[in-house]
Amino acid sequence: MPIFELSEDLIFPPVDLAEPDGLLAYGGDLSAERLLLAYSEGIFPWYDEPPILWWSPDPRFVLFPEDLKISASMKQVLKKGIFTITVNKDFPAVIAGCRKVPRRGQDGTWITRDVEKAYISLHKAGYAHSVECWQNGELVGGFYGIQLGTSFFGESMFSLVSNASKAAFITFVQYAAGKGITLIDCQVYTDHLASLGAGMIPRAEFLRIIKKDQ
Repeated sequence: MPIFELSEDLIFPPVDLAEPDGLLAYGGDLSAERLLLAYSEGIFPWYDEPPILWWSPDPRFVLFPEDLKISASMKQVLKKGIFTITVNKDFPAVIAGCRKVPRRGQDGTWITRDVEKAYISLHKAGYAHSVECWQNGELVGGFYGIQLGTSFFGESMFSLVSNASKAAFITFVQYAAGKGITLIDCQVYTDHLASLGAGMIPRAEFLRIIKKDQ
């Protein structure tokens, strides 16, 4: 199938036309309007350098809050109060951490300055949210994502000390369940999130869930 080139018009091709790996389109921009349209249609940007690449993988890797798994060791970490977890206390610092912290097996990060600026704008508009993990007053981990209705679309996380991002994620999932969030999009498979209860569902089911309350 062809990979679609986006124009200035705010429109995406149907996601069932994506490549087997999920690649759907390229080009366009990172305007708030385009990003919000993308997420509402089960699409997200992910690229190392221009042009912007837009993805909608099938199956989709997600976590339902009721499926959260917490290991005995993590229960002890959380019980000891090693970390303090906050929500939306310092979004710019969290996305900067996600941009700067090296990841095993990766030469760089997809979070460019343009991406950073775009998501900070979404945060100011009330759509993008951060979860911070603090230790002794220092930011040591966290993650951010987009919320639309009762769905939260996770984007990136970082950790400077062991268990920091995991503690932030677990605490957020518990918090989110109490706030009525029914699905957390994890996009593509990672062992880290699979160990916490995330799993694959068909893209069609994913789309049905995220669109039901839009």
